[in-house]
Amino acid sequence: MKHLNDYLQGSRIQYDKGILAENHLLEDPLKQFEVWMHEAIAAGVAEPNAMDLSTVSEGRPSSRIVLLKGVDARGFVFYTNYDSRKGREMADSPFISLNFFWTLQARQVRVEGRVEKVSPEESDAYFASRPRESQIGAWASAQSTVLKNRAVLEENITQLEKQYEGKEVPRPAHWGGYVLVADRIEFWQGRPNRLHDRFLYEDSPSGWMVFRLSP
Repeated sequence: MKHLNDYLQGSRIQYDKGILAENHLLEDPLKQFEVWMHEAIAAGVAEPNAMDLSTVSEGRPSSRIVLLKGVDARGFVFYTNYDSRKGREMADSPFISLNFFWTLQARQVRVEGRVEKVSPEESDAYFASRPRESQIGAWASAQSTVLKNRAVLEENITQLEKQYEGKEVPRPAHWGGYVLVADRIEFWQGRPNRLHDRFLYEDSPSGWMVFRLSP
C-alpha cells in the first residue's frame, strides 16, 4: 500500500474549472454568494450548503461542519443547540468564520463577521418545519456533553416520543438560530499552478469595497 504521506505530498491537482475576473462580480457580496450557491446546486454539488463553522474560545479555535439554512440581506443563517460547544463559544466570542468549498467547480467562499441570535419567532418557524424525528432529537441530545453510551440517547428518544405522542413538539429554549452578519467575504476560484483568483469584499462606512488578493 502506498504510504499516505507519499500520496499527500505527490497530489498535484490542476484546477481548470473557470476564472473569476472583476467584471464577473456583483456589487453586493451576498448577491454574489447567491449566484454561486445556485450554480453549485445546478452543478450537482453534494450538500452545497455544508459549511465549516469556526469559533474561538480563550484563543483556541474549533471547527465543525454545519448546514446553511438561509441567506438574506442580514447575512448567513444556521441553527444549532445554544448549549453546545459552538453555542457556548459564540456566546463568549461572537466573531466567527464560515467556509464553503465546492470541489466540482473549484470554488471557495470564506466569510467572517459577528454572529447574533435570530428572533424566537424565526427559530420557532424553522423548528416547526423540521422532521418530527429531528425535533425529538433536539430535546433528546445534550449536544457536546459526555454520553455514557448510545443506549442512554435511545432511551431519551423513546421517553420523549411517548411524552409528545399525538402532540406537537415545541422548540426547546436551548435550540435556535443564528445569523452571521458579515464584514469580510472572499471568493476564491481555483486556477492551474496555484495561481488562483481571489477577491475580498470588506465592509466600510461607504459600503462594500473589493480587492483582488494575491493567490
